[in-house]
Amino acid sequence: MTPRPVDLRKEPVEAVLDRVERSLGVSLSRETVVRKRRSLGARTDRNTWVRIERRGLDRIGVQGGDGTASAEALRGIAKPAWLTGVAWRDDREPVMWRADETELLPASPVSSAVVAEDPQLPEEWWNALSTSLDGLAAQHTNRIATPDTETLTQKLVTGTIHSVFPGVDTAVTEWRPAHADFNWANITAPVFCVFDWEDWGMAPRGLDAASLWGASLAVPALADRVRSERREDLESRDGMLMTLFVAAKILGPYADPEDPRLVPARKTAEQLLQELQVD
Repeated sequence: MTPRPVDLRKEPVEAVLDRVERSLGVSLSRETVVRKRRSLGARTDRNTWVRIERRGLDRIGVQGGDGTASAEALRGIAKPAWLTGVAWRDDREPVMWRADETELLPASPVSSAVVAEDPQLPEEWWNALSTSLDGLAAQHTNRIATPDTETLTQKLVTGTIHSVFPGVDTAVTEWRPAHADFNWANITAPVFCVFDWEDWGMAPRGLDAASLWGASLAVPALADRVRSERREDLESRDGMLMTLFVAAKILGPYADPEDPRLVPARKTAEQLLQELQVD
């Protein structure tokens, strides 16, 4: 049974917030509640943050939906510490709810997922970005990344790329741990920190860098800076494939004709297709 599609920005959520308060023994500040499509967040009376996610059982797979908690074992990465959590199955739908309490962020998120103007990030921010991504890539895990809640397999990579760029050899050779939802809404500034770890796991090399590049394309100088900082990843063969993977999502059948990222995504993709020598 597939759960009904839900947008938590439009659904009544008071009962969910009440249950989380009882389970974790906290009071959630209703004035600070942040609503997203499939998650909620709020500050607590003990100066922490609680993130609540609704995820269909068909989207949990073998990982159990505990990404934020399991990420606590990661080292050398700027992220808020995980403190406690609770999960339960919805009594009416095939859905799991999970609430995780973490430290507060050291700064505000940079913007929405896709940035519209240059955030003017300091050099130490870029240094911390690379340190954290390098640190993450060196970790070990049995988890598989789930970007957009889809398990990231070779089949998914091939299908996504071929839907826009048929003929590319999409065989991935190097898999590394990745955050898998690496965009400007999940990163803070001016102090660098990355949060919302529910989808992290093994992914083709360069996924996070390519994701941030794609989220930066409306600001060409920022997209260029991302590519420059993560050049080693993005110029690897798998990094090129991940750039095409991200570009395919931007350029695919649901593309917004007004999206300012369309032209630069297409231009970069054409260059990569030549380098990858498509048959």
